Amino acid sequence: MNNNHGKQGSVFTRAWDIISHDDTIPPEEKKAILRLIQVIIEAREQAADKRVGDDEEKSITHEVISKHSLMMTVKHQADELDALKRISLNLTSNLDLQKVLDVLVTEAMNLVNNTHAVHIFLYERGELEFGAALDSKGDRNIPISKPRKDGLTYSVAKTGKQIIVEDMKNHPLYKGTPGEWGGSIIGVPLKFKDETLGVMNLSKRVVGKFTRSELRLISLLADQAAVAIFNASLYKRLALMANTDSVTGLPNRRALDERLQEEFRLAEQTELPFSVVMMDLDGFKAVNDTFGHNIGDELLYSLFNFLAQRMRSSDFLARYGGDELTLVMRNTDVDAAQTVTKKVIELMREYHFSFPKSKEMDLGITAGIAVYPTHASNPSDLIRAADSALYYAKKYNRGQYAIAKGVTGKLNPIRVKDSS
Repeated sequence: MNNNHGKQGSVFTRAWDIISHDDTIPPEEKKAILRLIQVIIEAREQAADKRVGDDEEKSITHEVISKHSLMMTVKHQADELDALKRISLNLTSNLDLQKVLDVLVTEAMNLVNNTHAVHIFLYERGELEFGAALDSKGDRNIPISKPRKDGLTYSVAKTGKQIIVEDMKNHPLYKGTPGEWGGSIIGVPLKFKDETLGVMNLSKRVVGKFTRSELRLISLLADQAAVAIFNASLYKRLALMANTDSVTGLPNRRALDERLQEEFRLAEQTELPFSVVMMDLDGFKAVNDTFGHNIGDELLYSLFNFLAQRMRSSDFLARYGGDELTLVMRNTDVDAAQTVTKKVIELMREYHFSFPKSKEMDLGITAGIAVYPTHASNPSDLIRAADSALYYAKKYNRGQYAIAKGVTGKLNPIRVKDSS
């Protein structure tokens, strides 16, 4: 009996030596292997022929381990394929860059056990910009800190190579960092056609290596992530081009229509007004006639951006067409719209454009104001109301503004007082 126990013990010792060095087998599965070996040994002991040599015991042990390892390998590969299939479907079904990034950090958290946090930074023109984050508590898009120029994230971005830190507290890349930072972390470049688009950092609270299985999954995810980020970024650039005026760089008529619909929906929900100001550049025809359309385009770019830079962050300024601008102001009534319009007209006194041969041209702004719901019940009618007010002001009070008529009211031309 003692001999059998000794043999059984030696078998378990050899089995443990083999599987303990295989990092691809989690601790729970290692215990399951040992239990399986024990069952087989006990079954052999109960058999009629108990003359089992050490070689046969070793053979049994290796056979069990190899078959179990093969089964676990197949299972891991099947799980990986399922995970990658799910990830691929989630990523390819969306071209919104932020949503793509949010999917990526979520999938990364699910792929690797005991993950503390995942961060993605986008890399462009040598600079890193925060993209998305998720931690084990479920907190989303809260960056731990800004990437350090000599830290892990910039090192990965600049070299385009993966970096594994098994112990943050004792690694040169984390020298001088906060004392509470600890554990292990991997930084993975997100590369598409040899171009680094970003960096994904995945950290654990515990120190130590990442297993071969984890590294393989992280690498596969990074490959898909890079493709998804490239496609989403390209879509974003194309969408921006489609909504941007080619001459001035301001939002165009299409972008204006989308913004008006957005403001209309918001105004209906909040029952707060919003205003539209149609503006026309006085003296522009004379610029084109005198200097040509190239100078005219340069003037439009210069002036319209001069005005755009002085608008409130909540305001939306777009090129309506030709030399016309449209200003959309959220939560703005008639009085507030007049105040802003006056300031825009007065800004023309500050503006200067260098015409050829140092010539001077007489430039100004004429505007028409309309407010929802005072002057119209939908975006299209609101634009028409503001445009009618602009036409009236240009005809009767050029260089000033007019307020659209209400349901039964008349247009109200207003003269801006000279503050000089």
